[in-house]
Amino acid sequence: MAHRDEAPYKPQNRQEVRELVQQLEAHTKKGRKSNFSVRKNTFNLPSNRTVDSWRMQDWDYKKPDLPTYARGLFTYTTLDGNPEIAVRGYDKFFNHGEVSTTRWENVQRSTRGPYELSVKENGCIIFIAGLDDDTLLVCSKHSTGPRDNPDLSHAINGERWIDKQLSALGKTRADLARKLRAMNATAVAELCDDSFEEHVLAYKPEDAGLYLHGINLNLPEFATYPGPFVDKFADEWGFKKVMYVMENDIKKVKAFLDEVSETGNYAGRDTEGFVIRCQAQDFRDGPYHDWFFKYKFEEPYLMYRQWRECTKAIISGKSPRVRKHKKITEEYLLFARRCLQKDPQLGKEYHHNHGIIKMRDDFLKERGLKGSDIIRQEREGGEVENSQTTRNIVLVPVATIGCGKTTVAVALTKLFGWGHVQNDNIIGRRNRPQMFAQAVYSALGTSLVVIADRNNHQKRERKQLIADVLNIVPEVKFVALQYVHDRGNYDNIRKATRERVLSRGDNHQTIQAGSKSQEEIIGIMEGFLSRFEPVDDSGSPDDMFETIIDIDATASSRDNLETVITRLHSEYPKLFKEMPSADDLDNAIEAALNDYKPDLKHDLGRSSNSRSNGGSLALRQVQNASAKAGKDPKVEYFGVQLPASDVGRILATVFRDQDAETSRFYNQLDKSRRIQPEFHVTLIHRASIPEHQGVWERLSQLHGEAVKQAGPGAMWQKPGAKMGDCKVQLERLVWDGRVMCFVVRLLNGQQSGAENGQAPVFETVNPIAHVTVGTANETIKPKESNDLLQKWLQVGSSEETGIKEVTVKGHVVLDGVVRGIMRK
Repeated sequence: MAHRDEAPYKPQNRQEVRELVQQLEAHTKKGRKSNFSVRKNTFNLPSNRTVDSWRMQDWDYKKPDLPTYARGLFTYTTLDGNPEIAVRGYDKFFNHGEVSTTRWENVQRSTRGPYELSVKENGCIIFIAGLDDDTLLVCSKHSTGPRDNPDLSHAINGERWIDKQLSALGKTRADLARKLRAMNATAVAELCDDSFEEHVLAYKPEDAGLYLHGINLNLPEFATYPGPFVDKFADEWGFKKVMYVMENDIKKVKAFLDEVSETGNYAGRDTEGFVIRCQAQDFRDGPYHDWFFKYKFEEPYLMYRQWRECTKAIISGKSPRVRKHKKITEEYLLFARRCLQKDPQLGKEYHHNHGIIKMRDDFLKERGLKGSDIIRQEREGGEVENSQTTRNIVLVPVATIGCGKTTVAVALTKLFGWGHVQNDNIIGRRNRPQMFAQAVYSALGTSLVVIADRNNHQKRERKQLIADVLNIVPEVKFVALQYVHDRGNYDNIRKATRERVLSRGDNHQTIQAGSKSQEEIIGIMEGFLSRFEPVDDSGSPDDMFETIIDIDATASSRDNLETVITRLHSEYPKLFKEMPSADDLDNAIEAALNDYKPDLKHDLGRSSNSRSNGGSLALRQVQNASAKAGKDPKVEYFGVQLPASDVGRILATVFRDQDAETSRFYNQLDKSRRIQPEFHVTLIHRASIPEHQGVWERLSQLHGEAVKQAGPGAMWQKPGAKMGDCKVQLERLVWDGRVMCFVVRLLNGQQSGAENGQAPVFETVNPIAHVTVGTANETIKPKESNDLLQKWLQVGSSEETGIKEVTVKGHVVLDGVVRGIMRK
């Protein structure tokens, strides 16, 4: 970032680009089992060449270990037949508090300055780059534009502005193309032109144009120019410059942003917010890399947007939805109706995004106010805004069976004492939807927030619930918790949801896996999948959701709980005083998994009217196991479990800077999905009891105490009763053509309940403490890591031995949890 003395440069590695394209291409195929999907579009250029655009769903960018996080990526084949990145946008970046990494405490801990706070311009993004034939490529987001209708194309309008500024300088497109390709870079600008398309904030004719706010290197990883170099390039090539503020202290950054957010006005003009550009670490002591996050202001931007949508509703003959700013919005709508009646042509232009800002500004001029004045007066007068809402909020899951919605709901009640209404607790067959809505209303009488716990996977269900609740209590605000069901990800969703349902036996209100055949259970679940209708807030009923929180249906309930709470805190800061700690979230999920027992069960099989009283999952599974084996379940091994997402990020970071040959086996494991989903350090396996009887007995005693404390069901629950904590230092990676593993060091293990300072209590009986990363195929067992490391100790790593190793740079230490893993 800005601490560099010269502009960054790095050429493209053709092999890296080829592998990137291959990975993206592989994930475009339907039916591929993957945790993300890619959409590819090929565009024809006027030169008769083509470029390929690659894009992922927004929620996929939150996942670890993607081949790239570029949002806006185009590749092509050079004249000499090699793949090359033509255009490279920013890495997807998120609003403060939207994801874990943008929570202020994490930003403060893992980033460094200087911090560039650049004003968010309010237009559409334009990418500009040069190809190897000296032609200039101009794209908007994921498209080069429809050439058959250029007046509607953002990209072509961007080209017109470039031609205008180049002409004023006496330069040509070829000049700019050669310059950008020599830099191996993409210029990123905002097209702000109200004569072409109005957004929310106004741009006078003299302010219209292309605002250059970034220059990115055309690489798979994200590397971008510091602000001063971007400004210099803008001056040289006729772009408009973006305002930005420099600050070195993250606490001063937050104070500045909080102050400006009071009015949403900076340097005499309304603004949508700021983009904060800095450098961050993915893990402690890891390397720093370029990283962005944003701070979007709610007001007056959201008020202006509400006025726009309400006006469009009036023009379409619909009832406008006024969620907040009610008094001033009602006055604005009276003004808007008068204008539309005087000039019917305004309505037609408004629908094509023209005249929006003039109507708003005319109203403000008539009232003698600015948007910031309205916001200030409302706050002084005590009007309650969206961000201040603290009650009458209904959380509406949109899910299918096995997504974990009830686990998240129960965890929320454990944390905040919110209301939880389960559809399956409604008794009777007639008027059940109305009875469910009545139960939600009743719960709102005693709870600030109520979770309307049913699948709500079809629009008709959501429409019924929203209408019935609003009919009883009009001031409710609905928030969708959408477990995203991307059709391209259905195989992974099937796998995740089936594992959850089939592993919990009869501890479910609608599917009793312990009492039904797998065929019948899977048939029921497939029915829900086929009927799932995603949330679409462009129309009824989903436009009634004030907030939509997208959740990964394949992620753990712990991760999804954090996603929900982080977004709620961002949208409704006064809903709870402070974010729960990581331990609070862990405990809430553990309680939800261990303590929850359905009060009433419904059978969705052949006899949908049957019901039975609920039983304990732990008790039922213990009984089933006892019937089969005649004794309690056995521990297979004791181990230190590590956070899989952290290990995955570390792996990606280690191999990101390695050459193709060094990375070959890692890439093979990654592409063939042979990297393990979970990572642990084995302390002792059951097979080692004869040689280490004392170690096994001591850990068994600790395990027994942990199970006793957690309850008898803990031995059957994943991830199992927690026996203690143990930090694990990752030192190096060692591999051959069969297996890859980390060599690790166990640090200051601590028994649960032990006092601080007590001596370490955890150690491994293996000759070398290690974590298996993956094996080349399913016939190779993870225990081969022991054999590999013994050989490595004896002969080392070299081409002759066939063993390779790389050091994990820095002091990389992860927090592990010691557990007993039960025999399957």
